[in-house]
Amino acid sequence: MVAKRLIQYALQFKGILFTALAALVLAVAADVISPLIAKNLIDQHILGIENEWVQTEHPARAVVYQGHYYKRAAYAGAEEKSGKKVSIVQVDKHFYFVDGLAAKDGERSVKNGRLFVTLKGKTASYEAERLSAAEVLRFYQPEVPYIVKLLLVYFGLFVIAGIAQFGQYFYLQKAANRIIQKMRNDVFAHLQKLPIQYFDNLPAGKVVSRITNDTEAIHELYVAVLSNFFSGFFYIIGIYIAMFLLDVKLALICLLLIPILLVWMRIYRKYAQKYNHMIRSKVSELNAMINESIQGMPIIQAFRREKQTREEFEALNETHFRYQNKLLTLNSLSSHNITGILKNLILVAFIWYFGHGTQGLGAGLTVGLLYAYVDYINRLFNPINNIVNQFSNLEQALVAGERVFRLLDEKGEDVSSETMPRYQGHVVFDHVYFGYKENEYVLKDIDFEAKPGETVALVGHTGSGKSSIMNVLFRFYDCSKGEVRIDGINIHDLPRQTVRDHMAIVLQDPYLFTGTIYSNVSLNDPRITREKAAAVLKAVGADQVLANLEKGLDEPVIEKGSTLSSGQRQLISFARALAFDPAILILDEATSNIDTETESLIQNAMDVLKKGRTTFVIAHRLSTIKNADQILVLDRGRIVEQGDHDTLMARKGKYYQMYQMQHGSLAGEAG
Repeated sequence: MVAKRLIQYALQFKGILFTALAALVLAVAADVISPLIAKNLIDQHILGIENEWVQTEHPARAVVYQGHYYKRAAYAGAEEKSGKKVSIVQVDKHFYFVDGLAAKDGERSVKNGRLFVTLKGKTASYEAERLSAAEVLRFYQPEVPYIVKLLLVYFGLFVIAGIAQFGQYFYLQKAANRIIQKMRNDVFAHLQKLPIQYFDNLPAGKVVSRITNDTEAIHELYVAVLSNFFSGFFYIIGIYIAMFLLDVKLALICLLLIPILLVWMRIYRKYAQKYNHMIRSKVSELNAMINESIQGMPIIQAFRREKQTREEFEALNETHFRYQNKLLTLNSLSSHNITGILKNLILVAFIWYFGHGTQGLGAGLTVGLLYAYVDYINRLFNPINNIVNQFSNLEQALVAGERVFRLLDEKGEDVSSETMPRYQGHVVFDHVYFGYKENEYVLKDIDFEAKPGETVALVGHTGSGKSSIMNVLFRFYDCSKGEVRIDGINIHDLPRQTVRDHMAIVLQDPYLFTGTIYSNVSLNDPRITREKAAAVLKAVGADQVLANLEKGLDEPVIEKGSTLSSGQRQLISFARALAFDPAILILDEATSNIDTETESLIQNAMDVLKKGRTTFVIAHRLSTIKNADQILVLDRGRIVEQGDHDTLMARKGKYYQMYQMQHGSLAGEAG
């Protein structure tokens, strides 16, 4: 299933891939043909001088020796082949002219002007004349044009193979890069579609590992594995075809390699899959722990947890190391060892076969055939060795692909580009129930109405459900029962992005992105000009707090805005929300981390900016919500009190107790 989906990804760029495969086939063809050219060069031309010669009257392609013309039978016409037969025979370093046809097979020797050929205990003798070096060159002269021509063809095949291999590598790399680029884009785009609860259960480091490490492992599949498997497949097919053309029996012996390799691949995959699953899992856990440790370093150091954190990391790293070693052992056994053994076995069979051939069991064996087969056996084991060496990368890629596709298969929701006019901000919670886990409600029968332009404050102890109400309103989560309506429209009937198009939120712990103050206010939205960004910063009073920054709007912001104070970060976050002119503004304990002076600035800005928008304020400091149009007091997921500040104080219920407690504690601290 994973392999099928990886192929489907690859086929999206089939034009580039087919170009690479065409170049691969051309390179293989050129490589496989070259030993056949070499065999022909050796047997027919370099050693062809020892083939049959005939005496002729025609000087074309003929050699003059002792006043007569002699021509190789291969070049003679039909009439010429009936002429007198002679032979040229090499014994040790010297060549001899034999008047007649000398036996080709057997042990040769020359004594007293006679050639002796012994085969199977029988000896034949012939009159022989030793040729001088000049005479030998004369007999070689007709072969020179053919030798030069074949050498040029042989060299040309190397050039073609080199160019084709470059094309194969270039286009395969290009295709792999495009495939992984698209896969990473798809994974990252899919992350935007996933519900918030998905990220509640999966550490950020694991997600990062899938987008970077796992896709990089898949990249190796398309570059190294695909290249070696396809080239190996074509090379092996081509080499076996050439071997069968040369000698069927030896080709059948070499064919035994295929089932051996298939059995080994099955055994290897059984163990490698298990080890790779564990390795990829531990890499994700290591990434998650590193990410968490970096973000939590102040806490780790403040509570002196450096040693314990290091030990936890080392334990995780030790498990990763152990499985890496197991995989290393498996790969060591499967790479050069198995192919080396198989190659030696084939060479032994080859030597035995040719050894018998010299004793007459294979009269058709030649030096060219010997050269071609040695060349083919060496060439055969190169792709086999490359394929075996890629087993590890193949398994890593399949495991990584499984993890990536598991993420892509998570149910998400397409990001909608649908827009709607800015709504009035009339919010109604109609008997809403909600739970993060099934049948475990954290909101129970929430029922209230917020009219356009009203400020609604949510108060209550930690875990009472304040933030959950905002999560449901923003559709980070959907309610289990009841309805949430904006201007009379059930928000479930609208795409999530459309609902949020006219909302803005300021969190208790504001998040700033790497960039500048301007990019953090505008979020690179072209609708937010520099002038507008400066105006909203001024409106929230940030111009006073940020006045000491050297570059103003262009002041660099590094990850999470760690170089800025909590007050500065909060003001930038607040300005970001207001820059988009939302119909509904949510302040999730936005003033809890801000000093009194900065809080005063925000309070003044809120009084001006809340006009024309419905504002929800979640606050622990009850003094900041005294002017709210209505206050909802929550306890264990229910609204236990509702009204404005004066009404709730007069009621002397839970809100009154909370206010008195805070007011009293503050008075106590002042005293």
